[in-house]
Amino acid sequence: MSDESAALIEGPWRHRSVSAGGTRFHVAELGDGPLVLLAHGFPEFWWTWRRQLETLAAAGYRAAAVDLRGYGGSDKPPRGYDLVTLAGDVAGLVRSLGEANATVVGHDWGGLLAWTMGVYYPKVVQRLVAVSTAHPLRLGHSLLTDVRHQGWAARHVFGFQLPIAPEKRLVKDDAALVGELLRDWSGPGWPDARTEQVYRTAFQIPAVAHCALEYHRWTIRSLLRPDGIRYSRRMRAPIRVPVLHLHGALDRTVLPRSAQGSGRYVEAPYRWKLIEGAGHFPHEERPESFDEELLGWLSDPEPDR
Repeated sequence: MSDESAALIEGPWRHRSVSAGGTRFHVAELGDGPLVLLAHGFPEFWWTWRRQLETLAAAGYRAAAVDLRGYGGSDKPPRGYDLVTLAGDVAGLVRSLGEANATVVGHDWGGLLAWTMGVYYPKVVQRLVAVSTAHPLRLGHSLLTDVRHQGWAARHVFGFQLPIAPEKRLVKDDAALVGELLRDWSGPGWPDARTEQVYRTAFQIPAVAHCALEYHRWTIRSLLRPDGIRYSRRMRAPIRVPVLHLHGALDRTVLPRSAQGSGRYVEAPYRWKLIEGAGHFPHEERPESFDEELLGWLSDPEPDR
């Protein structure tokens, strides 16, 4: 069993504890300039952005990677794992960091909440970067209409709906399943042994496994509930901030063809780019290609469609 110190990995960044909306968040921060807030996915934590913290800071940005609610060194409350609350967390965090708005970069679940922020908190989102995910409505459509491919790729989400047993499986044998998921979802050659062990250790922080699965459980259980129906209706509103959409060409979790139709929900400049040779974690698997796309887009005053 680990403790929260497992999330405090040393590096050129500084670790901070920041309160937003009554919840305490752990943030790793580096650099000065316009704020770029980095939100991780499952089954990771802020450390997934270690490379981007350095490259963004070197390019003149203030990069802040957060442990989302329930992960790493952040609070792990018993509820609040719906995308509206999670988007509110990050919007509040931007303000708590002293900024009116930020570029929000989100991977996997972090990407889903970034899309959500674009609708619910448009004034807080200056630009939006979605990584290895689809617009929530596009993803839902793909799950329903492409059961053989996208439905099968997301089968873990349905397995996570069971009580108690999935949490136990995820932390069993030094969180061996976390390592299996990382390998299964990535392209060839990633992760190395050290990287895998860091994620396995962080996932054994008390309550992380349960909280991480609550994200998945809300998504399925809310489909026919009033809160889920309200969310789906609200998300039909168009995104009106520039969007960069980056996706690993070998992603077997969210298939590229499932994500690619997300541009229909954007009424601002939208750029789609596949990262060749990468699976579900392109920012870690192919960081040079990923950073080139990200930094080039950020420096473009008028990103094209």
